[in-house]
Amino acid sequence: MASTRPKVTWKTLVMLLVGILAFILYLFVLRVDIPEIVEKIQSTNMPLYLLAASLIFVEMFLYAMAWRSLLGFLSVKLSVLKSYLYVWYGNFIDIIIPAESISGEISRAYLIAREHGNAVSGKVAASLVTHRLIGMSVGAATIGLGTIMLLMAPVNPLIFNLSIFVTGATIFFIILLAILCVKIDWTLKIIDRLIKIFEFIGGGRWKSRLAKAREDAFKIVGTFHNSMKEYAHAPKVVLTSMLLSAFSWFSYLAICHIVFLALGYSKPSLNMISIIFVTQSITTAVKSIPIGVPFEVGLPEITMTTLYVVLGIPFDVSATATILTRILSLWLKFFVGFAIQQWVEISAIKASLKAAKTDKG
Repeated sequence: MASTRPKVTWKTLVMLLVGILAFILYLFVLRVDIPEIVEKIQSTNMPLYLLAASLIFVEMFLYAMAWRSLLGFLSVKLSVLKSYLYVWYGNFIDIIIPAESISGEISRAYLIAREHGNAVSGKVAASLVTHRLIGMSVGAATIGLGTIMLLMAPVNPLIFNLSIFVTGATIFFIILLAILCVKIDWTLKIIDRLIKIFEFIGGGRWKSRLAKAREDAFKIVGTFHNSMKEYAHAPKVVLTSMLLSAFSWFSYLAICHIVFLALGYSKPSLNMISIIFVTQSITTAVKSIPIGVPFEVGLPEITMTTLYVVLGIPFDVSATATILTRILSLWLKFFVGFAIQQWVEISAIKASLKAAKTDKG
């Protein structure tokens, strides 16, 4: 099986710079006092900020354990350490390949298939899809709760309408994905039509390969749907994963709140919590749009800053909080993920070389 190691090309770096420049241009257009932002960053309460940084590792651990609990139920054995490393690996792929969590999920599926073989692919796919459904449900619940909390005081109609739209869209995709999980015939028809498209493009040159791909895909889909049925009859397993996913998400929301505290900015607790709930849920939904910008730079920062401002936080504080939050949620995760990705791949190469020597010996 070929390596999935990502290649950072000049195009990736160019798009990274474009995203950063877009956010800087946004700040200049709205006449934000850049020196004041720099001053606020310099005066940040570092012990609190380091606490927020440490919670990044807690967030990722809980997220990994939520996924591992689903895998374990289907008898796919993965140690706590490996599940944690694979989630970091997948998150790194997510950052540099603009396809939201799909790219990260594909990389996690690859890593397990490399270790356990293709026979478990259907089970792994089921665990990843269920994990995604749970994450979307937790996000929808969060934005709904945040909106209800905001309604206790006069709220900007734009925010209210946007919250309703994002919640509705999320629920729609949850239902659509759930239907595809239940209706095996629909999934098989989609795969069959995709293969026919490739057959047409190839003009018969790939006939044998596509026939093998169809056969393998149908086997995986069969295992996938059987696994989804098992989850449907195991509410305790799904609930455990849901609780761990919720704790992971709330760990991230706590990071956002601590960043404001580190800046010395405070509002009534209930109001601040509702602002963070709504802002981060909407920003996460925006990040899920695969617009082709590696590193997810530019659009999320603009969205986050704008929402904070609309919800009553001063512009300079909003921009500073956004920058500090993204340093942790993007750049810290990027560098840690890069180190882990390299370590995992190097370890795999060493293991394969050792196995080759053993076979020769």
